[in-house]
Amino acid sequence: MTIIVERVSHRFDSLDVLADISFEVGDNEIFAVVGPSGCGKSTLLSIIGGLIEPSAGAVRVGGVSPDALNPITFVFQDFALLPWRSVATNVQLPLEHRDLPRAEMQALVNDALRRTGLVDFAEAYPKQLSGGMRQRVGIARALAVKPSILLLDEPLSALDGQTREILMEDLSQLLASTRVSAVYVTHNLDEALRLADRIAVFSRRPGRLREILEVPIPRSERMTPGAAADLAALHERLWSLIRTEAIDAEREVGHV
Repeated sequence: MTIIVERVSHRFDSLDVLADISFEVGDNEIFAVVGPSGCGKSTLLSIIGGLIEPSAGAVRVGGVSPDALNPITFVFQDFALLPWRSVATNVQLPLEHRDLPRAEMQALVNDALRRTGLVDFAEAYPKQLSGGMRQRVGIARALAVKPSILLLDEPLSALDGQTREILMEDLSQLLASTRVSAVYVTHNLDEALRLADRIAVFSRRPGRLREILEVPIPRSERMTPGAAADLAALHERLWSLIRTEAIDAEREVGHV
């Protein structure tokens, strides 16, 4: 399903966060957004998901506004699990407000658990799981509703390096096997290059779209030795676009 972001700007009171953002995400495309801290990436994701009304501009998902479409699902960096619910019932949560037969609901939960490698942990509770496993639950919960749009806000940033690498590989396979359009917000350039078809680079706040880079290497081939040089060149290009502003933004955040 296509996502069209058309001249979107946003401000919180007197703070300009986004300025005149326009792009289109194609059907089943993985579209990453990178940029300096505070440039409005997460705000944009909330606008696309219909949680925030933009100050100007519009978003269309499959030809309609986000609040008229279902389902659009989010995956957050902090897992957002309910500690008193088991893995299975956390995954079940977004299905409970739907008028579904019990057997169909259970089938959707079981399918999401199977696809994320969580079948053996269905009765466990979040406190019993590692950070990587908790994020798998968050991903399974998003997949359970069979979304046409998936919005991911720094989903791997709370994980250690080894766990991030493992889950990045799993997430890449999940996205490849799922017919879904996704917008993936991240500070990590390696994640963007591993997972996305195209990468949007934002400027400092107010975030403006500086450039969109295509990643021409098929996602299935990006871990092969032959792709290393091309990915390194793209990484250098991305870093050259944001380096100075990223350093300035971190210094600015540090003084707040």
